[in-house]
Amino acid sequence: MGTEAREPGAETRHHHLRRAVRRRRNPPLRRSDITVTEQGLVRRAVKAAALGNAMEWFDFGIYAYLAVTLGKVFFPGGSDTAQLLSSFAAFAVAFLVRPLGGFFFGPLGDRVGRKKVLALTMVLMALGTFCIGLIPSYAAIGLWAPVLLLVFRLVQGFSTGGEYGGASTFIAEYAPDRKRGYYGSYLEFGTLGGYIAAAGLVTVLELLLSDAEMTSWGWRIPFLVAGPLGLVGVYLRVRLEETPAFQKAADRQGTAAEDGGPRPAGSTPRGEVKRIFAEQWRMLLLGIGLVAAYNITNYALLTYMPTYLTDEMGYDESHGLLVLLGTMAVMMAVISRVGHLNDRFGRKPLLMAGMLGFLFLSLPAFLLVKQGSMAAVIGGMLMLGLSLVCLLGTMSASLPALFPTPVRYGALAISYNLSVSLFGGTTPLIVTALIDRTGNDLMPAYYTMAAALVGVVAVSLMKETARRPLKGSPPSVATHEEARRLAAEQYEGQRSRH
Repeated sequence: MGTEAREPGAETRHHHLRRAVRRRRNPPLRRSDITVTEQGLVRRAVKAAALGNAMEWFDFGIYAYLAVTLGKVFFPGGSDTAQLLSSFAAFAVAFLVRPLGGFFFGPLGDRVGRKKVLALTMVLMALGTFCIGLIPSYAAIGLWAPVLLLVFRLVQGFSTGGEYGGASTFIAEYAPDRKRGYYGSYLEFGTLGGYIAAAGLVTVLELLLSDAEMTSWGWRIPFLVAGPLGLVGVYLRVRLEETPAFQKAADRQGTAAEDGGPRPAGSTPRGEVKRIFAEQWRMLLLGIGLVAAYNITNYALLTYMPTYLTDEMGYDESHGLLVLLGTMAVMMAVISRVGHLNDRFGRKPLLMAGMLGFLFLSLPAFLLVKQGSMAAVIGGMLMLGLSLVCLLGTMSASLPALFPTPVRYGALAISYNLSVSLFGGTTPLIVTALIDRTGNDLMPAYYTMAAALVGVVAVSLMKETARRPLKGSPPSVATHEEARRLAAEQYEGQRSRH
């Protein structure tokens, strides 16, 4: 009744037309679309990025571990607390310019390539650190000493603004999808290695030299070592090839710049930053929340804790650093296992375990540390360290996956450094000031618990990204056989749907 007669074959043609439209929207995955990164190449890329990162954080760590001595050298007036606050203020000032480094180096890395920018950040960091070791003391040149210290701290901070975003992007874009957590964990293995090298060198100097010798000239040695280490880092990074994901993005653009970068026609650095904020603002906010929680807990343990043990608990500086060295060695021993676990079970479970660990264990850990015995201090440090390693071994694979390839370096550098500037690098200064103002030496525990609560919310809002391709990039596998199998599985899946 009232049904129009269909032309013979019209329904069949309509069915084929719908199938064609669906295939055009989701074309079958070809083997040529899949990135195959040979294991030897991936390992070389990861090693170079992680070693370079270790050298950067060696440079950055020695300032934190010499904070008490530097307060005496550059800020001699006032009480011990005033000297320490001044020293940590100079530490924190580098974090104020990190967002500027992120705004500069991040979009630049999306235009000219990851490896060139990573080599440049290595040069600047080594130069800034080396020059700190050459500054005359306050007794020699007066106010010019702290002024020069601040200038070179600003150079350090500016260069570091391009380091983490670039190094984590570099490893994430090289790693196969199924092993991104494992390979990404080596970036933080390098971070811990840099911190251990810095803490170890400072500890040896403090054991071998008297307080007067350390204040007079011994503090300069770790800073001066940064010069040759920086040259090694630059050599490692310039020998790397550009990431496959960046190269494919450049090929797709069709308007690649002469230097090989995917620069859209008419783009400018300011325009690229505006584009990131306009298109990625939700992921930027999520990244800022994740990084805030991660960095407050990170700096509270790896940077502030030696000072807490010395200033609040009465430990001498070498003993505080030895306890931290042991904690970081344990973390290095298990961090690659955390990478395996987040590849297998997902990023969110491991991140949530770390955040909940800090939320519920920070206060018991600091109460243990307050007991004063070496066993209690080690127990409290390990409680915090095992919580932190869940974050360290997972975050470097999680954060790059928030953003698509064409803006990954820029968006990650901006969100990471805005968050670190506001929350991470200010942690030692804020905690020291809170203890001084309230007289409560448990303030570090309360501060890390508040940060962990923010982290719990942020992790609950993020999507799972384990074992999946990066946004804007084709699937990445370790072997040609895996590529053939993946293409066949995808083809069969599309056939069954259509």
